[in-house]
Amino acid sequence: MDKKNKLDYNLFLRLLAYFKPYKLEFSFGFIITFISAGTALLAPFITKYTIDEYITNQALTNEDRLDGVALMLVAFLGALLLDFYLRFLKGYITGKLGQKAIRDLRIDVFKHFQKLSLKYYDTNPIGKLMTRVTNDIEALNSMFTQGVVTIFGDIFMILGIVISLVLINAQMAFWTFSVLPILFIISMIFRVNVRKNLTKVRALVAQLNAFMQEHITGMHIVKVFNQEKENINEFEALNLKHTKSWIHNVKLYSIYFPAVELVSASAIALIIWNAGIQIQDGAATYGTIVLFVQMAQMFFRPISDLSEKYNIIQSAMAASERVFEVFDTQADIQNSHNPKQPKTLSGKIEFKNVWFSYKSTPESDDDYVLKDVSFTVQPGETIAIVGHTGAGKSTIINLISRFYDIHKGQILVDDVDVKEWEITTLRRFIGIVLQDIYLFSGSVYENIGLNAEHISKEAIEDACKSVNADPFIRNLPEGYDTKIKERGGILSTGQKQLLSFARAIVFNPSLLILDEATSSIDTETEQLIQTAMETMMENRTSIVIAHRLSTIQNADQIIVMHHGIVREMGKHQELLQEKGLYYKLYQLQYKEQEV
Repeated sequence: MDKKNKLDYNLFLRLLAYFKPYKLEFSFGFIITFISAGTALLAPFITKYTIDEYITNQALTNEDRLDGVALMLVAFLGALLLDFYLRFLKGYITGKLGQKAIRDLRIDVFKHFQKLSLKYYDTNPIGKLMTRVTNDIEALNSMFTQGVVTIFGDIFMILGIVISLVLINAQMAFWTFSVLPILFIISMIFRVNVRKNLTKVRALVAQLNAFMQEHITGMHIVKVFNQEKENINEFEALNLKHTKSWIHNVKLYSIYFPAVELVSASAIALIIWNAGIQIQDGAATYGTIVLFVQMAQMFFRPISDLSEKYNIIQSAMAASERVFEVFDTQADIQNSHNPKQPKTLSGKIEFKNVWFSYKSTPESDDDYVLKDVSFTVQPGETIAIVGHTGAGKSTIINLISRFYDIHKGQILVDDVDVKEWEITTLRRFIGIVLQDIYLFSGSVYENIGLNAEHISKEAIEDACKSVNADPFIRNLPEGYDTKIKERGGILSTGQKQLLSFARAIVFNPSLLILDEATSSIDTETEQLIQTAMETMMENRTSIVIAHRLSTIQNADQIIVMHHGIVREMGKHQELLQEKGLYYKLYQLQYKEQEV
């Protein structure tokens, strides 16, 4: 078994595992499929019996002949109705079973996405990940509902036809099956080309989804820089590749199915030719000829279906490889063997000679975002971190929350290495307000409480009042029940900032982190939340990444970062007196305000 076949086999077994909780339904569907394959063969045998025993039987009177034919007609209709019912039952059971398995798979994929670390999302486009949950799982849906169980029905029918024809007339059966090598060659060429083409199609679908997601999300930038035409041209080029790949797929099918029909017609021609000889010799009856013609047609139909199902399965295999690639990706951030789960957090934070790079294997000091960073925050203190863009300020808060792991040094939270903390416990104690605020589609209540069961509407309203967000929320069309569109399109930047403040404090964190929280807020809104910020930070350890230095003058300690290095530390007045980097930053902002 070559590597590719082994891979497909392992993937297939992993997919079949999703039927394990539904063993009874799967077994019932399998039995119905087996019986349905048998009942489908009844009609040709009834036809043969009718022709040989009644229509061509000269020993019978016309009345007996008509009575016999009428009886066989009833039997024939009964066989058709039974076949119809079993086909319906098989389709319903397998379809329902497939939907249940797909539901479980889709949930598992989404759950796994929740476990993966931020590093994974840094390196994988959202459109590509969306393709995994939508297009790829939809390809698996086709296999689960049309391929896994029903493929056995085709196999059972083929075996039943082969055994029946050989037992009835081995010579005619030989001529019927003599065209199979030709059909086998045609099918092999078809399968190889379809598989190769479908892999290309799936890759192009992922590219299309990624392109659409990126450019719809960034539509504001597209319009600002008048890039609509360029975007359309790029999308058309990508879409043309996808179209050409599908057209090639259509071409393959357009050639294959007529070829199968031609082979089938050739087999029927051979049957009739051989039957003419055997009838003269008395070795075959007219009923046998009709049965062979009917069964030959039935024989090549499931072979065509198997090729179609092979296409479905190959498409599903390509899709499952990408889906299970997600499952096989382990989160970079894992709990230790015996993680700490304290019930409280006092808020002491200590960085000891911390080195960090967003590259997995940094090759030189230039690759590090933080270089030998050390500082201590005592419980209840407020520290501010300032510096130019790219100095490493936001990276520090990502490391405190353990969104990433450091390369060298140590980070302690309440004198416990951050790697020893149970991850969800650690993050439960931390409240973060980011500069780039994300709001979900849903009500104001849902965006602030995030559907947490332990947070009441009253608690949400109290949090909004504490940050002065309550007045503007009450003025919305439906107040707190107002539906906010994706990313908060109906709200101003300042209003979204206020909601993010309420979201942070409603969870009552012990450690509060504000990442450029007032950088996008106008002066009037800043004055509204300045008092709220002081209330929020009271009795909490607070880390403020500041853009406006005027907002951090009362901080217990200010850390000045430059190119990932701690350059200065001290209080506002102390740093001004040193006339170093902080002094230059302050003077620069002071001049900007004067202008």
